[in-house]
Amino acid sequence: MTTTEHPARVAGAASQAAVRAKDKDAWVALFAADGIVEDPIGPSFFDPEGVGHRGAEAIAAFWDKAIAPTESIEFLFDDSFACGREVAFTGRIRTTMGGGHIVDAEGVFTYKVDEDGKILALRAFWETDRAMATLKSR
Repeated sequence: MTTTEHPARVAGAASQAAVRAKDKDAWVALFAADGIVEDPIGPSFFDPEGVGHRGAEAIAAFWDKAIAPTESIEFLFDDSFACGREVAFTGRIRTTMGGGHIVDAEGVFTYKVDEDGKILALRAFWETDRAMATLKSR
């Protein structure tokens, strides 16, 4: 995987580290004031209207729904591509839920940063049905 330092790649790595550490405050602090999380993009069980989670309060609420209940989240990325102020990671996110149930979401995961390196947009392109088809127990 490409590891050249790039502002969006650095922000993406910091985001992933905060999620792995289960550090909500550090994760929310990585976002610009008007930052948005779309994970996955469009309507989902985390975002029924499909408009995303914009601003610190909404991003923190997304954490409480999507990240806090998990046992662990691993970022199994094959590569990343940085252009402009954005980066796209390709690969899988493996989520271990309560009871040892594991789901892999394969897709493309993008981060866009502002001039200060704050995350303007975290967007996740993955399909719920495909991810749920990977459900297994430890």
